[in-house]
Amino acid sequence: MYVPQHFAEESPDALHGFIASHPFGALVTNGPNGLDANHLPFLLDTNSGQHGRLLAHVARANPVWREAKVGDEVLVIFRGEQAYISPNWYPSKHEHHRQVPTWNYRVVHVHGRITIRDDEPFVRGVVARLTRIHEAGTASNTPWKMGDAPADYLDHMLAAIVGIEIEITRIVGKSKLSQNRESRDLASAADELEKRGEIALAGAMRKAFDGKH
Repeated sequence: MYVPQHFAEESPDALHGFIASHPFGALVTNGPNGLDANHLPFLLDTNSGQHGRLLAHVARANPVWREAKVGDEVLVIFRGEQAYISPNWYPSKHEHHRQVPTWNYRVVHVHGRITIRDDEPFVRGVVARLTRIHEAGTASNTPWKMGDAPADYLDHMLAAIVGIEIEITRIVGKSKLSQNRESRDLASAADELEKRGEIALAGAMRKAFDGKH
């Protein structure tokens, strides 16, 4: 991924936080039939290995777990907020007209080596952790837990999925938030996005704006 220095996100805490906030990633593999992408919810374990690891699971019917070899290099893409930016939103445009449209976005690329984990304890653990994390975000007084399902049914469902573990070798983050613009242009574009309901992206841009002062 092309990352100009002024758009680079290099803070490990920020990168890990981004993945935790945007856990639905695209797993890109290069198998016998060429490039393939599978869209999966991931867990980030920062306490394993030098750079951490990603955990997920796929349907047993999905050929990716048979086609990927242990140690194959893979890429997982996590995408955050994104939106079109009009040059009309820049005060400077109305002075000299030397502006063009662009697109603002946040994205993280995780590079790593894959291992297939076709063992029930691993799969059960991944499902349990995913459930706890995402049920906590449902604001339910009685969040769903694995024990709610009949044991035989749950065993059947767990047997239908296969675990994936990715040893992280490198994380690359890019936050393109108009940091290369004048502060007044950045702030004005954030205002316009906020009016259009793009609250998260506008907020990220305001943090970039604060970072310029």
